[in-house]
Amino acid sequence: MTKQTGHLTPRSDVYSFGVVLLELLTGRRVVEDERPGFSEETLVDWARPFLSDSRRILRIMDTRLGGQYSKRGAQAAATLALQCLNADPKHRPTMVNVLAALEALSSSNSFPRTPKSGTENHTTKHSSHSQKSAVNNNRL
Repeated sequence: MTKQTGHLTPRSDVYSFGVVLLELLTGRRVVEDERPGFSEETLVDWARPFLSDSRRILRIMDTRLGGQYSKRGAQAAATLALQCLNADPKHRPTMVNVLAALEALSSSNSFPRTPKSGTENHTTKHSSHSQKSAVNNNRL
């Protein structure tokens, strides 16, 4: 939403996506519980100094990810989030550019392709199920 008009724009959608990406990276919600001792600082304001320093990004990564990401991949995702969260909408990427960055990130070697031992590989199951569905759909 633009401050001047209050209308949603494609660039405000990009900002919103940046917030969602930040939630995924950090494991934190945009709006935390209003408990005593919590500051009024937003997730974006809290994370911005970490996002702009590639050496500090790992400090805010969601610990529930269990380290199953590369440092380079985390830095690239953080850079994308920071671009999406630019205060000036004219300097935010378009959603087409965001998609291209995400596709490049997923096709690079920035993220591991196999889980740690002891975890189930859901991708393989999903892929074989999708292939069976595609075969069944072609029979119709």
